[in-house]
Amino acid sequence: MAEVAHLFVCLRHRLPMREVPETEIVLGKGLKGCAHGRPGSKRQVLLMDIETLEAMDLTPGIVKENVTTRGLNLRSLCRGQRVRVGGAVLEVTIPCEPCRRMDDIRPGLQDELRGRRGMLCQVVAGGVVRRGDPVQIDEIAAPAKSAEETQARG
Repeated sequence: MAEVAHLFVCLRHRLPMREVPETEIVLGKGLKGCAHGRPGSKRQVLLMDIETLEAMDLTPGIVKENVTTRGLNLRSLCRGQRVRVGGAVLEVTIPCEPCRRMDDIRPGLQDELRGRRGMLCQVVAGGVVRRGDPVQIDEIAAPAKSAEETQARG
């Protein structure tokens, strides 16, 4: 079963992410106290899998994700799918495109992360989430294409 490996908030833009053992995910906003969550935005929570981070020799939190998952193939998720993370429910909106700031971490990282930086979500039901909580797919959107299928046709 997939689970929450790490949780991160950013207190101010451009500062390093701060790991927390638990937090509240706020309906329509994102993680409580995180500067990256915005009401009404499609970019409220960034999910990233630890398997990709480890394969790229990256430390959890370095690519500015909020929730690092273990055991969930994020690239198989489709727009509109709902993912239960602890006590909250997120709706997948778009794949996260890496920005040029990724090259500040390691030259060439922006290109390395294309199609692999995780999925952005909106919060459709708030709740508390802790490290080790289960991550489950609740609903599957039938007509949407997964990030993996979209890139394969690319």
